[in-house]
Amino acid sequence: MKLLITGGAGFIGSAVVRHIIKDTVDSVVNVDKLTYAGNLESLADVSDSDRYKFEQADICDAAAMQAIFDEHQPDVVMHLAAESHVDRSIDGPAEFIQTNVMGTSVLLEAARRYWKALQETNQEKAQAFRFHHVSTDEVYGDLEGPDGLFTEETPYAPSSPYSASKASSDHLVRAWQRTFGMPTLITNCSNNYGPYHFPEKLIPLMILNGLAGKALPVYGDGQQVRDWLYVEDHARALVKVATSGEVGETYNIGGHNEKTNLEVVHTICDLLQELAPKQTAGHYRDQITFVADRPGHDLRYAIDASKIERELGWTPDETFETGLKKTVQWYLDNETWWKRVQDGSYQGQRLGVGA
Repeated sequence: MKLLITGGAGFIGSAVVRHIIKDTVDSVVNVDKLTYAGNLESLADVSDSDRYKFEQADICDAAAMQAIFDEHQPDVVMHLAAESHVDRSIDGPAEFIQTNVMGTSVLLEAARRYWKALQETNQEKAQAFRFHHVSTDEVYGDLEGPDGLFTEETPYAPSSPYSASKASSDHLVRAWQRTFGMPTLITNCSNNYGPYHFPEKLIPLMILNGLAGKALPVYGDGQQVRDWLYVEDHARALVKVATSGEVGETYNIGGHNEKTNLEVVHTICDLLQELAPKQTAGHYRDQITFVADRPGHDLRYAIDASKIERELGWTPDETFETGLKKTVQWYLDNETWWKRVQDGSYQGQRLGVGA
């Protein structure tokens, strides 16, 4: 098959592209605008493959999207392109609305026009066509107390401009499926981590600040709980849904790894102490500082991933401990990659304090 992947130079998207090229016989068309979070160096291992093509384009550009569909004639669309950082959405919501809502609507219309044309010219290909929209568990809002899990039926209650924009795009996808019969699928995932992660997110920021001897800022009391999913496990799940999922269905994807933010930071500090011991006295934990909490910070997310496990046979390979150790080691081994990222627009400063 030929899969058109939007946002394929981003963190999750690049993991999906690498998985397809390395582990399947399918081909990829990567459509990415290459904003600050898009990095073609994350695809260096596969970019020479004759099954990989790159198109630099903005999903909000209707003419560009139509031209890409017409040229490449994909069998499946996997839509990952999105503004995705909560703190950035607090500082500048408009860009999130533009990309995540308007961009999704443009892409849906380009895909619908293409799919309708296929129904006239290639019934078999039209019947097999799929539009897979990749979303987040943050659309569900907050879980109260230590028990309970997000299921595919959990009502939406987004808390941030980011999660509200992703909730909006989910609703658009469902509307295109119900109104126009578009063969769509949606996945909602928990927090991802792993190699090639842009360093504004918690885990890479803590690793790199730790190595640099900088403060490790923990929001509030650090008791916010997240379910952590290793990005390569997520990539396998996404391809499984795109190729084997049932049209019209939603699948939640989680790692079965609920941890408080403070637990995550403690584990990172301990791994750094093991893998890159401090040359001076003390421990990486000594760099932890508690800072004012993020506005509207959700306390707990947790995913019930039993549906995708039961219906599609996917389970994560990595525990939090094995995945995080691989992640810390990757950053230790790939200083060139993250130093080039840090040479750009993001230098590790705190975001999301504009409210």
